[in-house]
Amino acid sequence: MIDNSELPIGFTMELAQHSDIMIQFAGLSKEDQNRIINGAREIDSRDEMRSYVESMFHEPKTSFF
Repeated sequence: MIDNSELPIGFTMELAQHSDIMIQFAGLSKEDQNRIINGAREIDSRDEMRSYVESMFHEPKTSFF
């Protein structure tokens, strides 16, 4: 699946709370996963990370891809 050493801890924790999103994320290409992970590295607060993860697949793909 995904090497957790590459993921920001807050991102990992939020994915764990949203198994449906985690499954969708795992199905992305490595390139698309890296774009999302890089975006997660820019987030400083728990609330922002929650919003980021929850919106990953609810906004138009152009937001993340």
